[in-house]
Amino acid sequence: MRNLLLVALLVASPLALAKTECTKADKATWQDQNAFQEDLKKQGYDIKKFKITDGNCYEIYGWDKDKRKVEIYFDPVTGKKVKEEVEDKGGAY
Repeated sequence: MRNLLLVALLVASPLALAKTECTKADKATWQDQNAFQEDLKKQGYDIKKFKITDGNCYEIYGWDKDKRKVEIYFDPVTGKKVKEEVEDKGGAY
């Protein structure tokens, strides 16, 4: 049993440790956080939470224009989506 648990942890570890990387660019080149959020709101997003991740991404939690729950990682330099998770009909991402 102990060996099975160890094998499971070794297999899952790379996935658990993987993080979304958005940019390695200097923060001086990043878009202004407030302006970026305002632009998203103009596109119909309702932002519940905004943060900067360890992978140098702008990340939002909230709802899109279709009122679907979303978690999106953006490149803070270009503003492009790097990763997006949208709530399915069952209520989960």
